[in-house]
Amino acid sequence: MRLKPILRSLLFRSLRLGFRLTPMPTGTRDRLRQAFLDRHGSLIPAAPEGLPAPPHARRPYDHSAHRTLGFVPRRNEALPVSLPATVVAFYLPQFHPIPENDTWWGAGFTEWRNVARALPQFEGHLQPRLPGDLGYYDLRLPEVMREQMTLAREYGVGAFCTYFYWFAGKTLLESPLKQWLTDASMDLPVCLCWANENWSRRWDGRADDVLIGQAHSPQDDLAFIEYVSVYLRDPRYLRVEGKPILLVYRPGLLPEPRATAGRWRAWCRENGLGEIHLAYVQSFDNVDPSTIGFDAAVAFPPNNVTLEPITSEYRLINTDFAGHIYDWRDLATQAMTAKEPPYRLYPGVNPGWDNEPRRSTRGRSFVRATPRAFGTWVRHAIATARKRSPDAPLVFVNAWNEWAEGAVLEPDVRHGYAWLEAIRAALRPEMPAQTRACVVIHVWYPELLGEMVAVLRATGLTLRWILTVPTEREEAVRRETARLDLDAELVVAPNRGRDILPFLRLASRLLDEGEDVVLKLHTKQSTHRQDGAAWRAELLERLVAPDRTAAIVREFKSDQQLGLVAPEGHVQPLNFYWGDNAANVEYLCSFIGIDAPQADSDTFIAGSMFWCRLSALAPLIDAPLSEFDFAPEAGQVDGTMAHAVERVISLTARHGGFRTVSAGSLVGILEPSGPYAYARRH
Repeated sequence: MRLKPILRSLLFRSLRLGFRLTPMPTGTRDRLRQAFLDRHGSLIPAAPEGLPAPPHARRPYDHSAHRTLGFVPRRNEALPVSLPATVVAFYLPQFHPIPENDTWWGAGFTEWRNVARALPQFEGHLQPRLPGDLGYYDLRLPEVMREQMTLAREYGVGAFCTYFYWFAGKTLLESPLKQWLTDASMDLPVCLCWANENWSRRWDGRADDVLIGQAHSPQDDLAFIEYVSVYLRDPRYLRVEGKPILLVYRPGLLPEPRATAGRWRAWCRENGLGEIHLAYVQSFDNVDPSTIGFDAAVAFPPNNVTLEPITSEYRLINTDFAGHIYDWRDLATQAMTAKEPPYRLYPGVNPGWDNEPRRSTRGRSFVRATPRAFGTWVRHAIATARKRSPDAPLVFVNAWNEWAEGAVLEPDVRHGYAWLEAIRAALRPEMPAQTRACVVIHVWYPELLGEMVAVLRATGLTLRWILTVPTEREEAVRRETARLDLDAELVVAPNRGRDILPFLRLASRLLDEGEDVVLKLHTKQSTHRQDGAAWRAELLERLVAPDRTAAIVREFKSDQQLGLVAPEGHVQPLNFYWGDNAANVEYLCSFIGIDAPQADSDTFIAGSMFWCRLSALAPLIDAPLSEFDFAPEAGQVDGTMAHAVERVISLTARHGGFRTVSAGSLVGILEPSGPYAYARRH
């Protein structure tokens, strides 16, 4: 039964190896690759299989519209007067009905139909992805594009690169562009990217099952440039060094791309447009643009990238899923570490990718993308663009609104404006890390706050005080802070997820604000145990005794790889209560993308009080968890998502190369021996 897939995989890999080893020009290689895939796409091996679903779901399956803990609302904040680069977002106009799509896909079809039909295929697969404040918009309404352009300007996106669909004199989906052309209030620059491939029923531009095809010819070249010249002449059109920029999606499909470029340039000179700036998209091609008569290339992740799938790390919800799962972080890392090209290449970035809506059960899903990591990539791309093209630094984003491919900057219901906020933050100077520590105390027992404040004040540290407070305790905590004359920020939320959920929600904001070192505490009582007060007192003494705090702060300053400082004696084997927590911990590690736990050798910080460097916990803090992932409070003593997060904290720091040390070791105190006094091994 397995012989045919194995032979197919061996044949494909052998052909690919031989193809890569055969010397030939890059342009020839690109054309042969495209021709082979058009004719023999069935030889591509099947995707690696995911893990079988557990007998019982990790949690009840539910809708995908829960807000993440890092949800960002719309905020009106200033951008720098002079931006370091122009961010250009690819823009899809497929959000209004046209007669051709009515014929091919059914009356009223738009891209939203694909978006709404998507279903999760594996655990942690966040489908369908739903639009936020802009809703299921219709681009026949000019106010939609006007609002999109307003948002783009607010968050630092300097232009839209809209796909242009031309098929031998016939255009499709051009109405939004025509509205821009005739409405001066739409003042965001645009440029055109000719999507010069066939439209096929498979949504991949290949030669089989073509709905409408291209007819490239010298006459078509001239007809095309004459037609789009009305856009290129518009004063709002995006220019590079004074020249209107025109992109081609797949130059390898042109019979003679150099000749096409020559015809376009000559026509523009002869008809008063002057010089134009020609760029091609590295979606399938990789040639030096000068060899085809172009000026530049545009990186277009995740196309033209080879990564190893991680499908086998995920448990399937749909056992018929035949798609591929990739780690988005590998995509970003590969882009940021790529060699410098010998030609002008505008860097491209990508906020995520998941085309399950277009290719049901066979999609490519890039998991583990986060707005913060995306912002890091954008900042790197800006620096790269300034180095490569100091007079015209452009950074392209794939994409503004590719909803059916999961590449979206627009607000969605889970993240809000987080992806746009990442763009805006990357355009500003980096915020320096705070030099003083921050203490976060979760206060369920207001009567214990005074004890903790007294201990902390005795350290002599200058601290930023933040109290996370359950809604029903807010009034009592405010009275207590007034009595203690404590200048503290209160973060009030429903009582869910114990001290863990409020900390994760707050930690995302603290990272944005430049906080570095945080002391996490809570008014621990452990009413299910008789020694709860002793447990709390011991944790406090070992973390915040005056002689220790000075050593801890000093160590964090001198060692940037110090991630966690734990109270000695409270770093315990992960297999404590492992049976109740194993499934949640394993799922969480896969979800956030850290090494699988080794229950017999890994450890965790019991009691969830510690010092931490927030950046060491970023994969956990930024994971797209929602409040729904944490069970309602019912007095549980183990086995919840909060308990799983407690066990993953040390694993997250280690995965990032950060150290965990005990507070005692920093002042020369050995780890205590003997059984752990505050829990029994199960």
